[in-house]
Amino acid sequence: TAILTSQIGIAAHSLIQKARVSAARTQIEQLKLSLQNYFADCGTFPTEEQGLSALWDEPVLYPLAENWAGPYTDRKIQNDPWGTPFRYVRNGSVNAAELPKGLPFGIISLGADRAEGGEGNDSDIRSWE
Repeated sequence: TAILTSQIGIAAHSLIQKARVSAARTQIEQLKLSLQNYFADCGTFPTEEQGLSALWDEPVLYPLAENWAGPYTDRKIQNDPWGTPFRYVRNGSVNAAELPKGLPFGIISLGADRAEGGEGNDSDIRSWE
């Protein structure tokens, strides 16, 4: 019974990790749509300094979003399924070196290890992949 119990535990852990990856991808897609709506109103995407919180709270950092009509999400920006804040990068910034050319922004979840890089469950989840 100990072997069966451990196999069930391993299978359950694997399913939980797959569900977290799926949830992170869904959250990223929702944030992308919210950013598109922000852009439609404001004519630009939030700066990295303003971050994803600009989707919930009107930015107070320059440049101000004059036509902000948010909030653009139905609740405050949540962390990823592992409890880590999503990373938001804008094209042209130092932090956006990995962002494919031509994309205006990227959203990244650091995955289960909560650190850049990794393999398997520890892999980063990127909005452009």
